[in-house]
Amino acid sequence: MSAARVLPVEELVQRARALADAGPRQLLGIAGAPGAGKSTLAEQVVAAVGPAARLVPMDGFHLAQAELRRLGRSARKGASDTFDANGYVALLRRLRRTEPTSVWAPEFRRDLEEPIAGAIEVPPDVRLVVTEGNYLLIRDRPWDEVRSLLHEAWFLDIDADLRRRRLVARHVAHGRPPAEARAWVLGSDEVNAALVSDTADRADLVVRLAEPPPG
Repeated sequence: MSAARVLPVEELVQRARALADAGPRQLLGIAGAPGAGKSTLAEQVVAAVGPAARLVPMDGFHLAQAELRRLGRSARKGASDTFDANGYVALLRRLRRTEPTSVWAPEFRRDLEEPIAGAIEVPPDVRLVVTEGNYLLIRDRPWDEVRSLLHEAWFLDIDADLRRRRLVARHVAHGRPPAEARAWVLGSDEVNAALVSDTADRADLVVRLAEPPPG
């Protein structure tokens, strides 16, 4: 992995604002392993930039639970092949074109454990779209198309032990018994993390936050 720069969130916000001002619409991707804090950082950046920015997470392209069961992939939910990667790439293409009407993106609802279509509006005047997810920089098709659609890509690094503790706490908060949560983190999540960790060299910036946000 490329050496990470330790930066405060405020410096990343300034970088995102400069990107938004570069115009026309810019796409910023935040990648990293499960539990790295991508969602929290993306939310902070979008909130700081204001109405000119929108958050469109990759997680909206999770396959539905029924499809995962049909495909026999429920035990690996969150792996790269349990997303509609082609759909995600197609959405990024539309967002990059800056269409004259709003583009609607899906959202993953953790309370339902399901994606919801048409949940995020991106109006034509939005100048910065922030997208975050594990697989923005992997080289497997069709994910490999994502990098070329991003104007800038960040890779969020974090101490591995802290990341695992945060993931266990997250799974417990969403209803898994602690022992099951730890097994999932050390099994399925770690397989995904190993794949993602090899993609940092494709980012414009590898960053470790000076004050990591809570999981």
